[in-house]
Amino acid sequence: MGFESAEVTRNSFLGETVFALQPKKGFRAGIDSVLLAASVPAEAGQSVLELGCGAGIVSLCLARRVDGLTLAGLELQADYAELARRNARLNAVEIEVEDGDVAEPPRSIRARQFDHVIANPPYYRIGAGSVSSDEGRERSLRETSPLEDWINCAVKRLKPGGCFTMINRAERLEEILGAFKGRRCSLELKPVYSRSNSPCIRVLFRARKDRNDELSIASPLILFANKSASGDSSSCSYSACVERLLRNPLPLRF
Repeated sequence: MGFESAEVTRNSFLGETVFALQPKKGFRAGIDSVLLAASVPAEAGQSVLELGCGAGIVSLCLARRVDGLTLAGLELQADYAELARRNARLNAVEIEVEDGDVAEPPRSIRARQFDHVIANPPYYRIGAGSVSSDEGRERSLRETSPLEDWINCAVKRLKPGGCFTMINRAERLEEILGAFKGRRCSLELKPVYSRSNSPCIRVLFRARKDRNDELSIASPLILFANKSASGDSSSCSYSACVERLLRNPLPLRF
């Protein structure tokens, strides 16, 4: 079980302070994983559970920024869970990775509560978006359990006052907000735009457990500069803020 050496590449994150093996064919972490890790307001000594941890890259990026965390991961796909364990060893970081589904977590996860829960759930509902020919990528991008199951699992696993941090498509914001009705959580949203003159594409999201049902919206994050110095509108250079976050283990302020 697991990926063979010839089936993976070794990639670096955060200015080559994090190294990770990823499948050549399958789901590969990118900017969303780095932004999610930067958004988690964790402090040294706290506990963190990553739902759908994949190859473990979000947790590894978070661990590089915050020392002394107790890290756990839950992953549906056994080959990705094993890759997360390999990546933890590669970076000399301890992550307790469990195989299982957010809809029915294993007892080892259900018996615990955490200061933080983090997740980058599949972006597409069943039947939405184009289908990938790779099973691992398909299961990472298209949900088998509804988004409400992810939110339900996260809230149950949080300690009182704990924080759930998530990233997802902007189109699913109404669904996300609906899933939090009646849960006594304060909510913070940070919109993510490709460019300042383009529609919102992602939402970074924090929920604090056992707080008043309040909603606040932070200033947006712009991924790319609108134009290059030469005026080329097709330029894909990152904004200064995002460039710093991609190259350094820094927090993203809400």
